[in-house]
Amino acid sequence: MEMMPRLGAKYSLAVEVVSKPRSEYQTDGYFQLDLPVAPAVMVEEEIVIEGADVSETALEACIRRHLGLSVLDDQDGADLSDPGYRG
Repeated sequence: MEMMPRLGAKYSLAVEVVSKPRSEYQTDGYFQLDLPVAPAVMVEEEIVIEGADVSETALEACIRRHLGLSVLDDQDGADLSDPGYRG
């Protein structure tokens, strides 16, 4: 996810990327951690998306919402502040 470091720099945020073999995400130990299904993106405790890729627009909207900034609208007028927005 090349967008993660770029958005982290843009908003002065620390970005942590965790990448493991798929088999490690399918263990009982992983499920006991109560983390989202991989691949996933989280901002603080909010799961932006799990089990699929996320658009940069949706991720940036979530970051802006957590920082208390106005949320940008996409070209189709969709509400990017909606946590279910998938871009």
